[in-house]
Amino acid sequence: MSSLYLRLLGPSFERLDPRLRPYFSLEPGGSARASGVFEIAGSRVRWLRPLWAFLAWRHVLFPEFGRDVPFEVVNTAAVDGTLSAVRTFRFPGRDRVMEDSMRIEGGRLHDRLGRRRGLEVEFTATVDHGGLVLESAREWLHGGPLRIRIPALVRVRLSERWTEAGQRVEVRLSMPVLGTVFEYAGRVGASTPV
Repeated sequence: MSSLYLRLLGPSFERLDPRLRPYFSLEPGGSARASGVFEIAGSRVRWLRPLWAFLAWRHVLFPEFGRDVPFEVVNTAAVDGTLSAVRTFRFPGRDRVMEDSMRIEGGRLHDRLGRRRGLEVEFTATVDHGGLVLESAREWLHGGPLRIRIPALVRVRLSERWTEAGQRVEVRLSMPVLGTVFEYAGRVGASTPV
């Protein structure tokens, strides 16, 4: 079995910038670590902080907002084709963790978020100018054996591309009327096997 992204993108994988391909080529049974600095990370929408605090407890999002935030991501590709990630954001005085597990279902990427994987987001994936773009399509909540479809109140867009400064990731969560409610963006260093 090949990497999750190779299976997801098919022939479009070759359209990724060659310098990005190693990051997206983690094969089942492998783990890799990368680190970098996010120029911006978190939410400036103060009245949503109670929600972000609850989601921080679940390892989904966090209430902090900062600039020049160091981070580390450890990606682990399971033999069943699932790709899991643990992202650690190092704010002054406190680390925040985001966890998720991705798999392909019906030709689309399904991302289960949080330490209990209680939120599921379906993404469409495209390659644009050599970069990977993921955009949310549908969302579900999980509780025990239940999987409940919820309205897409939040739109998620991830862009990962190569720039003169190296690999760059930008993630934005937006809501109608409010615009961007949570984001992180910055550079990612080369990944190394764990």
